Amino acid sequence: MAVIWLDDVRADDVETVGGKAASLGELTDAGLPVPPGFVVTAGTYRTFIEEAGIDEELFSAVDVDPEDSAALREAAETAEGLITGTEIPEDVAREILEAYRSFGGEEEAFVAVRSSATAEDLPGASFAGQQETYLNVREEKLLERIRDCWASLFTQRAIYYRNRQGFDHESVDIAVVVQRMVDAEKSGVMFTSHPSTGEPEAVIESAWGLGEAVVSGSVSPDNYVYDRRTDEVLDVTVADKKTKMCKDPDTGETVEVELDEDRRNERVLSDAEIERLVEIGERVESHYGEPQDVEWAIVDDEIYMLQSRPVTTIAESETGSRAGSQRDADDEEKGTLDPIEGSPNGGNGVNDQGNGAPNDDVLLSGLGSSPGVVSGTVRIVTKLDHLDSVADGDIIVTEMTMPDMVPAMKRAAGIVTDEGGMTSHAAIVSRELGVPAVVGTGSATRTLTNGQQITIDGDKGTVRKGAHEDAEPAEEFEPTEEVRPKTPVKPMTATEVKVNVSIPEAAERAAATGADGVGLLRIEHMVLSLGQTPERYIQRNGRRAYVDEIVDGIREVAEEFYPRPVRARTLDAPTDEFKELEGGDEEPNEHNPMLGWRGIRRSLDKPDVFRAELAAFRRLYDMGYDNVELMLPLVNDAADADRAAELMREEDIDPNAITWGVMIETPASALRIEELVETGIDFASFGTNDLTQYTLAVDRNNENVADRFDELHPAVLQLIGSTIQTCREHDVATSICGQAGSKPEMVRFLVEEGVSSISANIDAVRDVQHEAKRVEQQLLLDSVR
Repeated sequence: MAVIWLDDVRADDVETVGGKAASLGELTDAGLPVPPGFVVTAGTYRTFIEEAGIDEELFSAVDVDPEDSAALREAAETAEGLITGTEIPEDVAREILEAYRSFGGEEEAFVAVRSSATAEDLPGASFAGQQETYLNVREEKLLERIRDCWASLFTQRAIYYRNRQGFDHESVDIAVVVQRMVDAEKSGVMFTSHPSTGEPEAVIESAWGLGEAVVSGSVSPDNYVYDRRTDEVLDVTVADKKTKMCKDPDTGETVEVELDEDRRNERVLSDAEIERLVEIGERVESHYGEPQDVEWAIVDDEIYMLQSRPVTTIAESETGSRAGSQRDADDEEKGTLDPIEGSPNGGNGVNDQGNGAPNDDVLLSGLGSSPGVVSGTVRIVTKLDHLDSVADGDIIVTEMTMPDMVPAMKRAAGIVTDEGGMTSHAAIVSRELGVPAVVGTGSATRTLTNGQQITIDGDKGTVRKGAHEDAEPAEEFEPTEEVRPKTPVKPMTATEVKVNVSIPEAAERAAATGADGVGLLRIEHMVLSLGQTPERYIQRNGRRAYVDEIVDGIREVAEEFYPRPVRARTLDAPTDEFKELEGGDEEPNEHNPMLGWRGIRRSLDKPDVFRAELAAFRRLYDMGYDNVELMLPLVNDAADADRAAELMREEDIDPNAITWGVMIETPASALRIEELVETGIDFASFGTNDLTQYTLAVDRNNENVADRFDELHPAVLQLIGSTIQTCREHDVATSICGQAGSKPEMVRFLVEEGVSSISANIDAVRDVQHEAKRVEQQLLLDSVR
C-alpha cells in the first residue's frame, strides 16, 4: 500500500512515515486540530528506486567526500536527475491521485506536499529543513512534487549535513505528507515551554499569511511571552512585518506580497488568540510529556496544528542558564554594554584601575579586547615553528597574531600581544573563540618569559604576576565551551540583532548567542590563512581549489545558522596584510594601505580573483544555501556597484534573485546613497571604523591622533542618519557591522533612526539585544503618551 491516512498513523510508525508524519498522526489521534492528509510511505520511495533499478547508481553517486565541493555538487545533480527523470509506477500514481481526489469539494483541492525523512526530528538529530516543502499544489503537479521531495533527500546540503551527523545514506528513507492547505490568515511557531529554561512560559512568534515566512526567516515576526502559571501575557513585541506569503488568487501559486504600511506594524495576535494557542499547546505538551516546538495557523478563527517536534534547546542543568542570566542582570545594573567603552584605550588600562589589583602586581597593560580573567603559563611565539609548543591552557604571547595561528589560539587559555587594537586579528578572533585577550601591550614578548605564570584580565586590559583567585585555572579553561544553552531565548526586538563572524571555527559559538543571523562574515581571514596571496594560490593550486576554500568556509557558517541569514563580505584585506604572505613581494608599496588598493577597488582591478569569489557564492546558492547574502566592501558610488553586478551576471548570478548590498564606509557612499539604491541593492551596511576615520581624517591605528577617533562624532552620525532615512524611503534595509555597533549610545541612536539591524561582536550580542529592546519600548511608550 503506497498511501496511509494520517488518521491511521502513530508515533511508532516513524520508520514507515518519517518523523514529521508520525508527529502529525499523533496530534490527529489526540483530537487536536490537524488538517486532513495522507502519507506516501517511505517504503513507496524505496520500492520506486529499487524497481526502477536506480538504487545502486544513486547510492554510489552520493558516496563522496562531502568536503569535496565539486564532487558534492556532481553527486546532488546526478541524484536529482535519476529520481526526477524516472516515472512513478502507474499503480502507485493511481493510488496517490485517488487519495488526493478524496479531499472532495466543489473545486480542485490545494495541498501542501512536505518531505518527512525517517531520520528527521529524532532525539539528538534534527534534520528539519533539510528536505523540501511545496505549498498550494494541485493534481497536475502532485506527482512531480512528490518526486521533487524524494530528490531533496540528496541535495548538497542534505548529503553534507547527513554525513556530518553520521547517518548512512542507504539507511535513510523519505516519506511525503500530502495535506490539505490551510490558507492561513496568520501563522507562526510556539514553544509550549520556555525553550531555554523549560519554565511554563509559552513563547509565540507570529506573522500574517502562511507560516513558511516565519519558519524560513524571511519576515520578522511578532513575539509574545505567556506565563502559564499566572495565565497572563508577560511581553508583547510587535515587529515591522514588511511582507507575507499567501496564495495568488489567479494562479494558485504561493507568492510573497508587500503589506500596507498600517498592516505591517499591526499586532497579529490578540490576547484571546494567545490564550487559545497556549491551551492547545498545553494539550500537545501533555500528550508528548515534554515541551514542544509547534507550527500553527489560523484561518476563519480556527486554529490548526501543522507540525510538532520536541524542544531540543533546554539546558540539562540550570547552572549555565542562571549564570548567563546573572551576568546579563549585572551588566544591565552597571549600565555597561561594551567592555571597551570609555577612554581612548577602552577604559581597560592600568591607568583606569578600579579592579582592586595592587599596582605592583601589574606587569603590563593594554587593551582588554576579549573579556574574561584567566591564569596560565606563558608561551612566547615569535615564529610559526613555536606554535607546536603551545599546549592546552597556555597563554600565547606574541608580537601580533596571524591567521595561521588560529589552531593554536583555539588551544590557548588566553592571548597577549605587543601590537594591535580592538579591530586587530588577535582581538577579533579571540572574541569569537571566547578566549580572553589583552592586545597592544607594547612589550609583552620582551617583558614576559617562557614558563612564567601570569593572569590576564581581558576586561580591564591587564597582565598580572602569578595566578589569582579571580581567574579561571588554565587546566579547567575550555575556550570554545558555551555556558548558555545552545539557542538561548533572546529579548525579541523589531530591530534585528546579528553577530559578526571572522573565522568559520567561531560559527557554533556565534549561533549560540541567539543572534538573528550574521551581519558580517569576513572571507579575508579564510583567504589569508592559505599562506599565499590569492593570485599565487590560484597560480599554484588552480581556480577550483581557491573556490573550494571559500565555499567550505562560508558553508560552515551558513549551515550552522540556517535558515538565519549570513552576510558574507567579499575580499577586503589591505596590501600590508598580503605582503606577509607568499607572493606578497608583488604587492604594491602603499604609505597608508587603509586608503589604498583594497575592497571593491582591488576586486574590480583583479576581476579574475573576484570572479572566483563570485563562483564560490554561485556554488553555495546551487547547494541550497539561500541564506547567504553577498556584501561588497568600500564601494564609493553606483559605478562600483554596477560593475560588480555585471560581473555577477557573467558568473551566472542574477542580482535580482539574491540578496546583495554594499558597505557604507566612505563619506562618498553615504552622500551618493540615492544613486546606489537605484542599482538594485537590497541593503546598505555601515562600516563605522572606516567611515569614522575617513570622515574625521583620523588614522585609527595612529597613537598620536587615536584620542580623536570618535564614531559618535556628529558628522559621522549625520552621514549614518541621512543614509538610513534615504534607504527607508526606498525600502532598502540598513545595518551596522562596525565596532561601534556594540556601544550603547550608538545602539540608541540607530534604533531611534530606524535601522533594520545591528551586528555586534559575539560577546556583545546579548547586551545589544537588551539595549535595543529598552529603546524600542521607550519609543512605544513615548508614542502612547
